[in-house]
Amino acid sequence: MITDLRRVDCLKETGIRMPDRLRLADQVREALETGQPVVALESTVIAHGLPYPENLDTAMRMEALIRAQGATPATIAVLRGRLCVGLSDAELVALATGPGCRKVSRRDLPAVVAAGEDGATTVAATATIAHWAGIRLFATGGIGGVHRNAPFDISNDLPTLASVPVAVVCSGAKSILDLPATIEWLETAGVPIVGYGTDEFPAFFSRQSGLPVDARVDTPEAAAAMIHAASCLRLASGMLIAVPVPPGREVPAAVVEPAISAALASAEAEHIRGNALTPFLLTWLARHTNFATLAANVALLENNALVAAQIAVALSRLGAGQQVGWAGQGGHPL
Repeated sequence: MITDLRRVDCLKETGIRMPDRLRLADQVREALETGQPVVALESTVIAHGLPYPENLDTAMRMEALIRAQGATPATIAVLRGRLCVGLSDAELVALATGPGCRKVSRRDLPAVVAAGEDGATTVAATATIAHWAGIRLFATGGIGGVHRNAPFDISNDLPTLASVPVAVVCSGAKSILDLPATIEWLETAGVPIVGYGTDEFPAFFSRQSGLPVDARVDTPEAAAAMIHAASCLRLASGMLIAVPVPPGREVPAAVVEPAISAALASAEAEHIRGNALTPFLLTWLARHTNFATLAANVALLENNALVAAQIAVALSRLGAGQQVGWAGQGGHPL
């Protein structure tokens, strides 16, 4: 069941009010109010990242995996101009099958809200809305970053991670990007990169990149302790919890790298840029790797949801599963 929240306390003890534009599903609201674990999920992967029916099947399995661990999933999207935190099955189906759903990053939120449009949220927009709702943990596939051969083409995911205190569980940055430059950007912005069971930054489809992480944890409890410490220190930035793709689904770099080079050349020849580039490259790679990259993408998404739920449960035991909504700064942007 979905409830529209109009002038309802985000967290009773804070006195901070939610705006009319934010809609929480009943189970999400109840979990937040009682301090139970919640994991945010993006919707761009449903509308733009995976083909049908894999997109819908994966979205529903991710939610089921989170529930099985004792946490509440909160898939985020913009529907008719409302910032929706927690979707019904019918809304997931509409995102997976409906045509023309806009890809919404953080910069697009004012336009989409003002126009009353539908939109699938990227990492940047999802993390932002999750933070406004008071959710501390977010699971996705891979973040955006610095593009190859285009050092000034930087995903808004990075500055959002630098300014929004949400922990993002992912398999690193998408390997179609410039991973060393992406890590350098995050380091400069003060975003901690924590390897979950690894000393190396995962390369999305591949488990290893040769690039070190800032710290390593091996249990949900250790990851939760780091997130809790960041909250206690009142750091303004987020945190990256980097989880390698499951071993049986890895696509070796020796296979992926030549395919990425060919995919980038194809995108350049077809003049594909901007928001259309990443979906084009992922689709191209799936078709030219006998769908091995698609299988890896699905596997890492589901595994990241599972890990995030386990961390969220551990975080709730520390009394730190949620944060003050609307940035805790005495107001909100709507």
